[in-house]
Amino acid sequence: MELDKSALTKIPTHIAIIMDGNGRWAQQRHLPRTEGHRAGVENMRRVLEGAVEFGVKVMTIYAFSTENWGRPEDEVRGLLGIFEQVLAREVTELHKNGVKLRHLGTLDGISDQMKEAVQRAIALTQNNDRITLNIAFNYGGRAEILHALARMIEDRVAPEAVDARLFASYLYTAGIPDPDLIVRTAGEMRLSNFLIWQAAYAEYYSTPTYWPDFDKQELYQALVAFSQRQRRFGKLETA
Repeated sequence: MELDKSALTKIPTHIAIIMDGNGRWAQQRHLPRTEGHRAGVENMRRVLEGAVEFGVKVMTIYAFSTENWGRPEDEVRGLLGIFEQVLAREVTELHKNGVKLRHLGTLDGISDQMKEAVQRAIALTQNNDRITLNIAFNYGGRAEILHALARMIEDRVAPEAVDARLFASYLYTAGIPDPDLIVRTAGEMRLSNFLIWQAAYAEYYSTPTYWPDFDKQELYQALVAFSQRQRRFGKLETA
């Protein structure tokens, strides 16, 4: 179906996505939860392609949170295996298509092989500029803030020098514009410890669609909703 792009009067520079509902998607189909995660990871490609088509310059996906380690061991192991497989298979194509990869979070707790694969992917794509794809993996918003504070203390930053701009430069997202739009799938309305500093003035959009079924049409609907929002950043609208 042809999408009416004239309805997209404002395109967010940065869209962040909380990819929820993989497990429920699998359960509806009487499949193991791991198959839902596999379908969700595979879906990232088509959503990224849609973001590029619509003119989004930065996309952040919440792939694995610091709290996700508390899930059943077989599910965590399956998730890590899927990420490793997809990373190995997709990096060359992403590079060819001008995607710059960045990692938000830490690489603690994963195999040396996967760490090296992540570092190679970042190095390979570092000069690409068609779209930046931030993968929030082993990421938590509170952990990010604590990590930033620890680094500032280590650097002996004077209290009077601390302001929002300086603090932001110590976050994992240093140099990246704050998200304009945060999309959450599967009908949930929680922040789930995601970009809690950066999302202070982001617009939010929730859809009941499970992440594996979130396609270009769904992304378009989120962008249409964004186009209809009035963003005041705490100020009154001027006449």
